[in-house]
Amino acid sequence: MQKFARNFFNGLALGITQIIPGISGATIAIMMGFYFEFIETINHFTKDLLKNLKFVFPIMIGIIAGLILFSSIVNFLLINYSFPTMLFIIGLIAGILPHIYSQVRKGSQKIKALDVILIAIPFILLLIMSFLKGASVTNPTVLIDSINLPFIIFLFFAGVLASASLIVPGFSGSFVLLLLGVYHLVIYSISSIRYLLLDFSNITLMLNIIKVLLPMGIGIIIGILSMSRLIERMLKKHSKLLYTVILGLLLGSIFTLFREPIVYQSGVSAVIVVFGIAAFSAGTVIAFILGKKNITKII
Repeated sequence: MQKFARNFFNGLALGITQIIPGISGATIAIMMGFYFEFIETINHFTKDLLKNLKFVFPIMIGIIAGLILFSSIVNFLLINYSFPTMLFIIGLIAGILPHIYSQVRKGSQKIKALDVILIAIPFILLLIMSFLKGASVTNPTVLIDSINLPFIIFLFFAGVLASASLIVPGFSGSFVLLLLGVYHLVIYSISSIRYLLLDFSNITLMLNIIKVLLPMGIGIIIGILSMSRLIERMLKKHSKLLYTVILGLLLGSIFTLFREPIVYQSGVSAVIVVFGIAAFSAGTVIAFILGKKNITKII
């Protein structure tokens, strides 16, 4: 029962991170110490079905609960307290940087030219994506009313990309959705589930949720299954190379997040800046402590 509760809580944390732009579920899994077991279970699910079900089931329930129960709360925080909320997230990313950097330098006294290139490539790619992205539609009903087959296919591929958040540390699925302009649509659809649970006769709402979340969900499942085996192989045979790329992703995430309008959408004042600094500091300390305890377990 204790293990079930712990895995449920881990899943709850993963579910919440899928809602917040900029933080990777895989990064959270690393900090909480269950990342490698999660990847290994996905890749060898049928090897010991009962044991793997006992591990995955509470995590999946936790993820679903986190998405449904906290989507409205996160949305509220982003609308009313976006600056301190996002600085807390940026702090979580910043706090794990020293541990990722230590893995990049593992077995070497200095950073080599190849390391710099592998850090720079994902950093530059994220930077380009942030400059090229179109405006995000903040009114989700506008997109729901215009959903057609091409857009459903687009949502499927957005789900494939977003699934990387659960597999690739430093890669934020919700940030990708923000870059693709469908973040608010997905959050609106997830938060609408609780209204549907209160009134199953609302067929229109049910169809709107299905049109968005079904293709996204299929894309996420396919993305997880296709990427998890590659990541497991990289962790076991080329961990230094993988962590070098992850370092670039994390640095790129911090830089691009500071450019996102969502950080400043609720306004910035002297008092808000103080709260933001406090939130950033808290996030950094939490991530550093958790990362120091758990990150070496997956190497």
